[in-house]
Amino acid sequence: MKFSSSLPILGIRLLGSSSQWNGVDARMPIAAVSSFPPPLVPSIHNFSSLSRRQHLGHQRDRRGSSDKFIGKIASLRAGDLQSEESDGKLVDVVATKAKSARATTISEVDEGISRRGGGSIAVAGDAEDESASTVESFKSTSTPPSPLRTSSDSDDENHLEIAKKLKNRNHANLSRKFTHAAFGIFFACLNQFLPRAKFVPGMAILTSATLLMELLRYRKCFGWMNSALHFFLGGALRKHEMEGKFTGSFYYFAGVTATSYLFPRTAATLGICQLALADPSASYFGRRTRHIYWSRIENGLGGLGRNKGILGFLGGALFCFPFNFRVLRIAKWGAKGVPGGDAAIVAVSLLLGLAGAFADLAVPTPALTMPKKVCGVPVPPFHVDDNFVVPIFSGFACTKIFNWYGWDNGLELAKHIIF
Repeated sequence: MKFSSSLPILGIRLLGSSSQWNGVDARMPIAAVSSFPPPLVPSIHNFSSLSRRQHLGHQRDRRGSSDKFIGKIASLRAGDLQSEESDGKLVDVVATKAKSARATTISEVDEGISRRGGGSIAVAGDAEDESASTVESFKSTSTPPSPLRTSSDSDDENHLEIAKKLKNRNHANLSRKFTHAAFGIFFACLNQFLPRAKFVPGMAILTSATLLMELLRYRKCFGWMNSALHFFLGGALRKHEMEGKFTGSFYYFAGVTATSYLFPRTAATLGICQLALADPSASYFGRRTRHIYWSRIENGLGGLGRNKGILGFLGGALFCFPFNFRVLRIAKWGAKGVPGGDAAIVAVSLLLGLAGAFADLAVPTPALTMPKKVCGVPVPPFHVDDNFVVPIFSGFACTKIFNWYGWDNGLELAKHIIF
């Protein structure tokens, strides 16, 4: 082997047919010398009798074995570990499963290399190191199991799941309107059948219990109340009533209680009847005619009647007229008969319907709500609700209309109101 003394560069291999190391001429340009390819560095592994082609084959086997091992780890994570995550032993399970999979992989690598002969110890050792590093990487990057959700947690948040099944106020929701009317007629009949000394305290207790339920049902451990409400009322509930707001039931019961306490029995009964009929019918006709632009009250009159319509108001008033006429026509007028005759009954019936529909029209949509805090003190989410306004305003209007026509506020209605 011959080297030039003027160029102290060792290990440069000349291009050519010979595989021997030759000297480099000192007169050769440095750029040409630097363009020569670097020499092949001998491998530090002992492959003895293996050729370069066999060595490349072993490297492919090693990469394939690593892919198999990673695939096994992924399958363990996706399958077997699902049933064991709840015990909080994810890392121990991964280590155990990975150890057995690693042993299997190493044996497969040894078998593949032994068929080609030689080098099995070095390759298997590398595969084992790579497998161990893969396990450590998987253990360090795997996400710890999330805490299990208890039944109490699911009960506390079930109102959100119920809300997804309910309709918002933009839907007609006929089941809610039928339920609304049925409860109103029922309470009107109770007001007629029961003495005032029993009906008013009973309604006060029912209203207080409903308020307590509304204050508790969004708190922890009281989610079962929402499930009970949904079980009994079903689709009659609205979406916002399961999203942090009070249900209309509280305002309904409070309106009936206040009306029966403030006004004489007949006026209170007729006021509750307007709540039962004028409120849902005005809402129905208003939604059916909302495409008639001229009838809509966009921003309200001084804040009253926002997003409601004149045609809905008239529809609610006319819907109540036949019922009011029937109730007043068969009332116990005595021997003198009706002051003003049937014409007076027609006028009073229509005025009562207009009073109930106007009270519903006056309540804006969406409703006016109280701020979350008053003087820094949190307050419940109370709002102005038509279920509270309609019976009180209708009962008050009934007393004034009776006085206007000279009717006695102590007028007794029929035993069953309409028959």
